[in-house]
Amino acid sequence: MSFLGPMFKREHGKVQPYIPLGPFQLRLPFIHYRFELPDFIQGLLMCAVCLGVIPLLQEYLGMPFEVAITIVIINGFFYLWHAHLGDPVVPGWITPAIPLLLLWLKEFPEGPERVQALIAFEFELGLFAFILGFTGLAKRFVDMVPDAIKAGILLGAGIAAVRLVFQPGGRFDLYPWTITISIGFAFYVLFSNHFKSLRSKSTLLKHLSDLGLMPALILAIIVAPLVKELPFPDIQWGFTVPQFTTLFTEWTPFAARIGWPPLSVYLHAAPLVFAVYIVLFGELIQAEALIDESRAARGGDEDIHFNANLNNKIVGIRNIGMSMLGPDISMCGPMWAAMQVVECERYKHGPEAMDSLYGGVGSFRWGTFAGYFFLPIVTLVKPILPIALALTMLVQGYVAVRVGILKARTFNDLGIAGIIAAVLITREAAAAFGVGIVLCLLIYGKDFFRNWQTYDKQKDPVFNSKIGEE
Repeated sequence: MSFLGPMFKREHGKVQPYIPLGPFQLRLPFIHYRFELPDFIQGLLMCAVCLGVIPLLQEYLGMPFEVAITIVIINGFFYLWHAHLGDPVVPGWITPAIPLLLLWLKEFPEGPERVQALIAFEFELGLFAFILGFTGLAKRFVDMVPDAIKAGILLGAGIAAVRLVFQPGGRFDLYPWTITISIGFAFYVLFSNHFKSLRSKSTLLKHLSDLGLMPALILAIIVAPLVKELPFPDIQWGFTVPQFTTLFTEWTPFAARIGWPPLSVYLHAAPLVFAVYIVLFGELIQAEALIDESRAARGGDEDIHFNANLNNKIVGIRNIGMSMLGPDISMCGPMWAAMQVVECERYKHGPEAMDSLYGGVGSFRWGTFAGYFFLPIVTLVKPILPIALALTMLVQGYVAVRVGILKARTFNDLGIAGIIAAVLITREAAAAFGVGIVLCLLIYGKDFFRNWQTYDKQKDPVFNSKIGEE
């Protein structure tokens, strides 16, 4: 492992080169991983999704646009930490938990009290995640939870993400044609077997698929004005000027008008922190499954694994940092599922498409971070921010449901997962987790403490029932 020079080439089946940094693996672009231009370009436009939280910050906290985009920029800087500290994921929001947080924030009057509530919640969530990662309990938690509960959380989170788009008065009701055309195109390019067969025969289509969701966003920019659902973009030239001083002196706990939250607010936030972590936990499961699948598809040419403890440490630091530097409604999650899928799909196409997964996810996040500063990009995508958010939630929903079903090992697992998903959607995450534990105890009995990683499905009598023969 070299400290200098373009040493990103690794031996077959080995770990990508890095600099040891305590519990982390420091990797720098061009030195420790190949900079992937397609992922960087995609990131430039996909910053539209990250900017999608700005309307929420304006509506719920009363923030000016300039302050809200400054929060997005700080969050974008923290996004870079994952790939560069040894975590091969595209970090993002805790999207399915955003509705839970918004409902909770409404309990507080708009103004300093609501900002204090967000600060307390995000700090507490970060501290909880960091402790689990530092003590090693995060990975143990992932390993010990039954597959039925894992599957249920993933199913519920996926359906909840889709529900946010299609609920009455939601984004689909406002932009039906744009969302239908854009998501149809995105699903065809990302998941269609027919397109995969065409891709292997055409260099142009190969480059198109390498761009992931970006072509669908470009299509939305064109379609939305044509169907009169959104205006044409008013492109402006120049650079975004972050308002760090205004943010720090008026919207953080260091500001005189905000101040630090009282202990009572931290106590009030505790149940929500636990519920949101359960949703976050579902993304840990999903990240592990996606990376394991990608490594197998490449034949193990890169020794790359997902470490839930490492991920939790970085997620914890990000949430604690944002709570003090720029409270953010989107929260700091372990993975942006939609883009992780895109990166993993590109990675599966071999070293020519993407040398290392670290290079792909790192280059993508460099692209989103750069995109925030270019006014032509910000103003180009500004009209379609609601569409960008809808697209990423629908792709996330699709993948979460797919991975959730595959996570179930038996028909009993599937049945339990369905109940957990329904409770998660209609109640809350904590209730869903409780229902899952009770059902596993009732159905599996003493087998609840089995080795879930090596369980033989043939031991499950339901698996060989009539439905299996049909």
